[in-house]
Amino acid sequence: MDRAVGARIASRRAALGWSQARLATAVGVSFQQLQKYESGLNRVSASRLHRIAGVLGAPVADFFPDPAEPPSHDRDAPPLNREARGMLAAFARIQEAPVRRALVQLVQALAA
Repeated sequence: MDRAVGARIASRRAALGWSQARLATAVGVSFQQLQKYESGLNRVSASRLHRIAGVLGAPVADFFPDPAEPPSHDRDAPPLNREARGMLAAFARIQEAPVRRALVQLVQALAA
């Protein structure tokens, strides 16, 4: 769960075009601490997550996995590379659900 929350923080930050240093300053933590949150090495407390969500302009619930999705048990998954993070950030900015679904289908078809 800590890695999932951290990954969502990193994704939202990247979608806004913010650096880790900028978010760390806005939240009131060190750059290194934010890195630990985003990597899942350190757990984000509820109050800190509330602050991060407010700074990033997102509801706290956005930082938790969708309960309808099966949990990921791949703890050794490599971190996303820059290209994948950029794609996720752009995807998160798409407001229309049918367009997002179509893109997911396209990517899945290309990867098959």
